[in-house]
Amino acid sequence: MTKILVLANETIAGEKLLDAILARKGEDVSFHVVVPQARPRHGNVVYDDVVRDSAQVRVDLAREWMRDNGIRSTGEVGDADPYNAAIDAIHSEGIDEVIVSTLPAASSGWLRRDLPEKLREDTGLPVDHVVVDLASEGLPFGVTLVVANVTVSSDQLSKRLKELAGEGPRRFIAVVPQEHVHGGAVAQARERLEQLLAALDEDGIVAAGMIGDPDPYTAIMNAVQYFHISEIVISTLPADQSKWMADKLVDRVQAATNKPVEHIESSPVGAEA
Repeated sequence: MTKILVLANETIAGEKLLDAILARKGEDVSFHVVVPQARPRHGNVVYDDVVRDSAQVRVDLAREWMRDNGIRSTGEVGDADPYNAAIDAIHSEGIDEVIVSTLPAASSGWLRRDLPEKLREDTGLPVDHVVVDLASEGLPFGVTLVVANVTVSSDQLSKRLKELAGEGPRRFIAVVPQEHVHGGAVAQARERLEQLLAALDEDGIVAAGMIGDPDPYTAIMNAVQYFHISEIVISTLPADQSKWMADKLVDRVQAATNKPVEHIESSPVGAEA
């Protein structure tokens, strides 16, 4: 069995990378996906759970695509240093070949460090370098960012996401900002996230999720950094009950991201249910 390491971050769903994986598909081939952790650009505090979750989402979506295409895979979140992440996987997983996916040279910190060549020299393994230009090529499917907290279980949000899923190839990435008013904030946010992901999975919708920064604006901006987002859906309580709406969250996100932003107003009854 040949085992191939796939090392990627932002470009994990790029069409050229997916094509390279499909080209190596075979009965005697398996893949090990590694996504290094990346520090967010937004927010004054770095939350370890948020950083790890964002990388895990990319691992999960990549492996789900592989399963759909009959490809064997394992995966893990790697060290923040991509070189160390690759070396750790090579030593622990018995890797035979490596695929490194990066942005073009002008945008890639990995290429500024000559990462593919360094891995070739230091490991002696075949290293295939795949360049994905997300800015010009995009992705082979849409990616919808879903942001909600107390309204994650609302009928209004569920109905809208089903409608979007029926409009064409799409992946959903859910973000639930953690509240920082008490010690159980992370656990509470994760429980809400799991409720939403379970509901989407029940409807056959491909989705993964993460908890986010306590500030929903920061959580959204970091998600836009981590993922190539096509559109954003923000679910809130009615305007007269929503702090997010009082803070003009929808307008601020629209202005900062220049992406389509849809606001779903969910009733308190639906949210509680």
